[in-house]
Amino acid sequence: MTLSKVTKRYATVVALDEVDLSFNEGITGLLGENGAGKSTMIKILLGLFPPTSGSARVLGEDVTRNPLIRSRLGYMPEHDCLPVEAPAAEFLCHMAEVNGLPTTRARMRAADTLRHVGLFEARHRPMGTYSTGMKQRVKLAQALVHDPDIVLLDEPAAGLDPAGRDEMLDLVSRTYREFGITVVFSSHLMSDVERTCDRITILEGGRVARSGKVAEYTAETRTFFIEVDGNRERFLSALKARGVSMAVGQGGVAVRGVDEDLCDLVRDALVEAEAPLRRMAPRRRDLTELFTGAAGDRADEGGA
Repeated sequence: MTLSKVTKRYATVVALDEVDLSFNEGITGLLGENGAGKSTMIKILLGLFPPTSGSARVLGEDVTRNPLIRSRLGYMPEHDCLPVEAPAAEFLCHMAEVNGLPTTRARMRAADTLRHVGLFEARHRPMGTYSTGMKQRVKLAQALVHDPDIVLLDEPAAGLDPAGRDEMLDLVSRTYREFGITVVFSSHLMSDVERTCDRITILEGGRVARSGKVAEYTAETRTFFIEVDGNRERFLSALKARGVSMAVGQGGVAVRGVDEDLCDLVRDALVEAEAPLRRMAPRRRDLTELFTGAAGDRADEGGA
């Protein structure tokens, strides 16, 4: 899937602003605050919203010119949209038929998909009797029931308690790991994206602020976290005397390497202070820092 110079305007509001973006196989997270443009991007990729300018291609096709491409996509909307009187099995069978499966095949797929999301035993109950977590899993199931190539999930873990969130994120991971279905899902929670995704795109004010592999952004830094057992103040003084850049916290001290001699400097400071080393480990960044940095970059641009 690709977006080329895509802009979407609603009257005076610019939801997306000349976005260039490609999605690879795997699981990609769209991360951003409410109003950043995540849902608009998903609906443009589905062909539900035409872009004001630019183009969107899915599986090699222009989504505005070939609506049949939607049969190869699955979509899980953010908001509740289930017919409350219908049993889940009936609803999923209908959704499979809408996407072109014959009735017998549709029934089999509905049963298999409900089993996958853990709702097989509740398949004949009206969906209005389901909990929030069960409803979210039905919405995921209807996105998967016709065996699409790509699924687009809009805030799939919204409104779930910690246990339900864990279960949903596990299902999202399994969708690609076990079935090879490419996943794009939006979230405003960095922990969801960091835990589940291979790649990340951060949207800020309708623009792509950052995009790349999660592993690249959470790689080890040149900062080391050090804890000592005793003589902490003497150790800090010894580090300062050696010109080591550091940030002191309650649990320990973070030191940043400026050259290959850092470990030697730390060792000498430990010896001088007679401070037993408890732990020294490279610090990894998390996506919270990445998101904060992206927002800061955008603010800097605005002030330039």
